Amino acid sequence: MKATFISREKNDVKFTMEFAAEEFEAAQVKAYQQNKDKFQVDGFRKGKAPRSIIEKRYGEGIFFEDAIDELFRENYGKALAELELEVIDSPAAEFSKIAKGEGFTVTITVACYPIVEVKDYKGVEIEKVVQEVKEEDVDNELKSIQKRNARMIIAERPAKEGDTVLFDYSGFVGDEQFEGGTAENQELKLGSGMFIPGFEEQLVGATPGEKKDVTVTFPEDYHAENLAGKEAVFHCLVHEIKEEQLPELDDELAKDVSEYDTLEELKNATRERLEKYAKAGAETKMQDAALAKVVEANEIEIPAVMIEDEMDRMSQELDQQLRYQGLSLGQYLEFTGKDMAGFREELKPDAERQVKTRMILNGIAEAEKIEVSQEEMEEELKVMAIQYQTTADKLKEMIGVENLTFLQKDLKVKKAIQFIYENAVIK
Repeated sequence: MKATFISREKNDVKFTMEFAAEEFEAAQVKAYQQNKDKFQVDGFRKGKAPRSIIEKRYGEGIFFEDAIDELFRENYGKALAELELEVIDSPAAEFSKIAKGEGFTVTITVACYPIVEVKDYKGVEIEKVVQEVKEEDVDNELKSIQKRNARMIIAERPAKEGDTVLFDYSGFVGDEQFEGGTAENQELKLGSGMFIPGFEEQLVGATPGEKKDVTVTFPEDYHAENLAGKEAVFHCLVHEIKEEQLPELDDELAKDVSEYDTLEELKNATRERLEKYAKAGAETKMQDAALAKVVEANEIEIPAVMIEDEMDRMSQELDQQLRYQGLSLGQYLEFTGKDMAGFREELKPDAERQVKTRMILNGIAEAEKIEVSQEEMEEELKVMAIQYQTTADKLKEMIGVENLTFLQKDLKVKKAIQFIYENAVIK
C-alpha cells in the first residue's frame, strides 16, 4: 500500500491509498478462504467449490467487497501513522475502477485534529506557591507507619469504639427475616460507619458470648426499597472483641519497616520525602494556574464531534467506575432522576474545557516544535512498568506498537505544559 497526501483545507484532509494488483489478489484469496463454506455449488460438497467456479457462477466480483474491506482495515491506520494524521471523525472514501487482475486507489477525505494558533502562552504571570512541611506532618506520617504495622489482639473486656467485633447477626422487620440481613463471623470496626446509622453504637459495651438485639431504622433513601424507612431488629451474638495494639515508635520499628537503623534516620528520610512531594505539589499548582490563564486567553473553535467524543469517553469512564461498585450508568441515572440527554448536557462544559485545553497544548507543541525522543519514551515506560509491577518490554508488548503513539502524544502534552510553566513569570 502506498499512502500519498493530497491537500488540507481547514480540518479536512485528503489523501490516497494505492493498492497493487498483487495485494488485491491476495486479499481476494483470503476472502475466498473465509467465505467458501457459505456457497453451495452443484457437483461440489458445500465449502469445496474452487474459487474460479464460484466466481463464474456468482460473478468475478463476488469477493471484491470483502477483499477491499480487509485491505482498508489493515492499512487505514498505517496510512494515518505514515502521514502523521490524527483523525477526529469517520472517513469518506471514493474508489477508482475496481477490476480483476488490477490494482486500485482509494481517495480518503477525513476531518483531522485542528491546527490551532495559540497566543499569549509565554510570559504568563502566576503567583508563587509554597507548600511547607511542618513537624506535625512528619509526626503524622510516622504515626501512619506505626498504625500500618499494628496488630490485633483479643480483648477480654466490653467493646469500645475503635475495637473490632466478631459476631453473627440476623435481621428482622416485624416477625419476618429479610433477605441479605444475615451473616456469621462478621467483622465490624466500631466507629467505622460501615453499617446502618445507629447500629455500631449499640454494640459498644457488648461482651464476648453476649446475645444482643440492635434496633435501627433504615434510611428513607436506602437502596433496597422493601427496607427503606422501616424499623428492623438485628439479633446479634458476639464471639470476640479485638483491639489494635500499636508497636512502639522506636529504633526497632524503624529497622523493621525501612532500610534505616534508627528512628531519627527514618524521621529525616520521611521529612525529605514529604518535602519532595510538597515541592512537586506546589509546582503542579503553578503549572495548572499558568495553563488555566493560557486557556482563558485563547478563544478557539472546537469541532462538535470532538466534544461528543469527549462526552462519550467521560460517560464510559464513569460507567466503568460505577461497575466496580456494582452499579451501572443506567442505574445511576435512575437513582439520580436524570436521563441520558440531561446527563450529557451536564458533562458538556467539562468536555469542552478538556478538549480546548488539549487543542491549545497541541498547538503550542506544534509551534515550539516540541518532540518526544525515544529515550524519553523508554524512560516513561520504565516508570509505568514499576507502577504495573512488570518490565518495560512486557508493558510495551501489552500496549501494542499502534498505541505507543498515544503515549507519545501524552508526553508531548506534558512537555507543552512544562514549557508554559518554564516561560511563566512567577510573582
